[in-house]
Amino acid sequence: KEAENTQKGQEVSIISNQTPFYAESGGQLADIGFFLCPISHEVLGEVRNVWKTQQGLFVHQVVVNGSIKAGSSILMRVNKERRDLLRSNHSATHLMHEALREVLGKHVMQKGSQVAPERLRFDFSHNKPVEKTELQAVEGIVNSRIRMNSEVRTLLMTPDAAIKEGALALFGEKYGDEVRVVSMGGVTDVPGRMAWSVELCGGTHVSRTGDISLFKITTEQAVAGGVRRIEAVTNAGAMQWINDRLSILSAAASRLKTTPEQVPSRLDAVLSERQRSEKMVSDLRKAMAEGGGNNSEKLEIGNIVFESRILDNTPPKELKNIAESLIKASPAGKGGSIAAVIGRDAGKASLVVAVSDNLQNQDAISLVRTGVEILGGKGGGGRRDMAQGGGNNPDKAEDALKAIAQAISDNLKK
Repeated sequence: KEAENTQKGQEVSIISNQTPFYAESGGQLADIGFFLCPISHEVLGEVRNVWKTQQGLFVHQVVVNGSIKAGSSILMRVNKERRDLLRSNHSATHLMHEALREVLGKHVMQKGSQVAPERLRFDFSHNKPVEKTELQAVEGIVNSRIRMNSEVRTLLMTPDAAIKEGALALFGEKYGDEVRVVSMGGVTDVPGRMAWSVELCGGTHVSRTGDISLFKITTEQAVAGGVRRIEAVTNAGAMQWINDRLSILSAAASRLKTTPEQVPSRLDAVLSERQRSEKMVSDLRKAMAEGGGNNSEKLEIGNIVFESRILDNTPPKELKNIAESLIKASPAGKGGSIAAVIGRDAGKASLVVAVSDNLQNQDAISLVRTGVEILGGKGGGGRRDMAQGGGNNPDKAEDALKAIAQAISDNLKK
């Protein structure tokens, strides 16, 4: 409701006859700042957001620190540091838009954006992921245009005149009889175009491209069919992003006891050594399983040799090789052989069943599902000769193997 004055602590909406504050629009976030007494410069309120009504009125969301009366004069102060970051990111968005069109093709058009102080986000039309080399090319072009330190110009003209000058109209924007045209990036050899980048835009921008300082793409991903999204940082935000990654690299180098330059080769050596160690451990587990032990059993069920193992601290990926080795090591005979291996690791049980090729009346998938049910799991799948599954009840491993043995016996009677 309308009020004539305010009290301390209130959050109010204030409309003034003019304002330096930018209202959120076109993807750019609003300015923030303060309302001051024009005489004493006492802070009367903190401006936390600004939006624009359909009638074009700018509404300031203000948390009041003192009394503000309707009709009084006020001194408005925009947060300059935040405004400068917004300017930098918005101008970089224009440069990136043109660079994407130059690298990927003229089909690239803006499909949405957000300009915040800490980063920029840009959605554009493109039907496949942007390659790393293409992103590097876009970065290079933008930073080259930044280093040119060319003037950023704004002109007011009719929409038709702006389009004739080569201006790009942005996605989802509605334009009146007069539009604001922002051009930057230096000269261009395109006939009829006033600058390298020309767009219709009502946002805030830097005075010269050099004010952006630095541009760095941080992510690229899909957001919808035929629409990609790039996030990037500029200025102090870009330097912070780079320094953060350098700190991570230095920490990794320290842990690897090498220099940052040698981290890739050192990682290759570490991963290679890990693979060798994992293979040695896997071979050792396999040899131990083949040799039997306290958790092993070998039964003759009819004319079938059934060999089982329960292995602790064994990852699921190793169980197939162990089951295959037990089948191969089993004595040859007309009856054939079946192996069942249960690995218990991290509170879970994994089961693999292997069936020799000459057993047509035994199905590994059916046997696995029998064991999995005892282990507290569901399902299980694979091939007739090799199947796997698991459950959350490793203490039932022996019961699961007994159930499988019984199922093998029942199959012989069918």
